[in-house]
Amino acid sequence: MTDRNALGTDTRSVVESSHKRSVELRFEDIVAFLQREIGPNLTAYIAGRSLNTVGRWSKSEQQPGDKEERRLRETYRIFQLITEADSNHVARAWLMGLNPQLDDQAPADVLREDRLREALVAAKAFRVGG
Repeated sequence: MTDRNALGTDTRSVVESSHKRSVELRFEDIVAFLQREIGPNLTAYIAGRSLNTVGRWSKSEQQPGDKEERRLRETYRIFQLITEADSNHVARAWLMGLNPQLDDQAPADVLREDRLREALVAAKAFRVGG
């Protein structure tokens, strides 16, 4: 079964839209958004860096490494995907909660471990099935 068939046209367009935004936005804007929406502690945790370092990224005072940038861009993408159907509160709780599709690991842990595809697949499944 293809992604289009499994997800449906509406969800597929949301997936594509969230991906597009995650690559088009400036990184500092993504960091500032995540700090505001999921909190500075969870943002720094997923990035694997200190609060101070992540704060400097949001002000363009320092540049992240490639791994950290990928983690936070994917976190932003997933957050956008979930909030298209649910509230910010649900998206934040989803990131922190134990997820059966991830062998009862929290998506935040999976993102921090650079298992980005697994986190995205779990987010798509949540979006489709709740």
